[in-house]
This record gives sequence, C-alpha cells and structure tokens, in this order.
Amino acid sequence: MTVNSVRRTARAKVNLTLHVTGQRADGYHLLDSLVCFADIGDFIDMREADALSLSVDGPLAAGVPTDERNLVLQAARLFGADKGAAINLSKHLPHAAGIGGGSADAAATLLALAELWDLPLPEDVVRLGADVPVCLSPMALRMRGVGDELSVVPPLPELPAVLVNPRVAVETPPVFKALTQKENAPMGVVPECADVGVFAKWCAEQRNDLQAPAISIEPTIQDALDALEPALFARMSGSGATCFGLCENADSTKELAKTIRGKHPDWWVVATNFS
Repeated sequence: MTVNSVRRTARAKVNLTLHVTGQRADGYHLLDSLVCFADIGDFIDMREADALSLSVDGPLAAGVPTDERNLVLQAARLFGADKGAAINLSKHLPHAAGIGGGSADAAATLLALAELWDLPLPEDVVRLGADVPVCLSPMALRMRGVGDELSVVPPLPELPAVLVNPRVAVETPPVFKALTQKENAPMGVVPECADVGVFAKWCAEQRNDLQAPAISIEPTIQDALDALEPALFARMSGSGATCFGLCENADSTKELAKTIRGKHPDWWVVATNFS
C-alpha cells in the first residue's frame, strides 16, 4: 500500500537506573540500565518530496539545528536511499536533557521513513547514539552493552511521575569524563511487582552512576532533585539534567507538578506516566 505521509510520536526515554559497568578500548562506555518511556514526546511528521529537508517547530524548537547536526537527518542518511522527504520535527521535549529527545526523534524518523519509503530499517543504528536502539521499541527494557543489548523485563507497575528540567542543557561527554570510577556493579534483577511503592524502593537500591558527576558540572540538578523530595523516589535520568519523581497516583503527580511550577515558574515541569 502506498503511503504519502507518516506521523510518529518520539516518546521521552527515562533511565530509571543507569549503571556504568566498564569502558571499552575504543572509548565507548558499557551500561546496564532499566529504561522506560513517558507518555509525552516530540512529533515527527513527513511526506513525500523530491529532496530531503527538515523543519523544526514547537514550544521548545529554539536552538534545535535543522542541518546535518540534527539526528533526524543523520538517521535519514542511514538509508542511503535516493529518495526525498519533507520532515517536520515538533519539539516538546528539552534537548540535551537526559531523556533521549534526539535519540527518540532519530528512532521515530527511522520507523517513519521505513514506512514512507517501504524499506527495511538500516543496520547498526547504534552509531547514531546508545539510546537509539531502545527508542525503536518504546517499552520498558533492560539496556546493556553500548546500548545494543536489549532484553525484556517483567511488566512494570503503573508509574505516575513528574519530570523536571531546570532549563539547563547538559552535554553527555563531559559527564562521562567527570566519572572517575568506570567499572561499577551491574543493576539488580528487575522485580515483578504491581505496587509503585515497592518498585520505588527497589529503584532506590539501584543507581545512576552519572548523577554525581552531572551535579558537579551543573549543581541546579540537585535543586531539581530537592524539589521532587515529596515523591516516593527521585533520581536524575540519563546524563541529566532532567530528573523524575515517582508518585503514588495521578493526583499526586498533578499536585507535585503544580507545587514545583509555583516555586520555579521558569523550569520545565510535566506530570506524566511511565510505561
């Protein structure tokens, strides 16, 4: 069936845990992470065109490149196909924020172009970034290796949550550079439980090894964590600066988000749900 246009949602990726377990000789870090996805994200819209182009709009479009620096165009180039597409990226997620915005955009682009052009997905998409493979299947997964080893986990309980970003961009390479201990214990076995409180306690026993080095670079991350203190559990996602707080229910997330917005009206704050 001929497809003339495609829309995909690029859901925000959240690292509930992020253990750095080593570093390869080529410099790539080895990870062990429990990844899930929020019910918010960017949007990728595309239609057939003679040439490949990218436009960006949306509330958080400022500063997002429309040239080859953007992972959306890099993803499109992986097909190596002599076809065109007019791609529009609507940005609703902050960039350089630790929630896989660029990687999710790239993954959504790959899936959309495969449908638009009726082509198989390119191989070795991990070259675009460690988070791209997991973003191709936006569901709770355990991510190991350099992001290329994915495995299913027991179903997670309902996870009402608040996402907070203090409007600072944190680049990933300096955070890894600031991590002095590269060989750390892996993540524990993901439990099978239906209660968010029990799951939050398990999360608290795990780590994000990048949290401390990220805070040393951008101390406002600690301010975001402090603001999330009423939650059952709070942690930074990815390499920062976005932090999340797991809550008891949807009403709790709305109340906490409202409180944080009142104290920090310039921050990006969203009540959401993880799955």
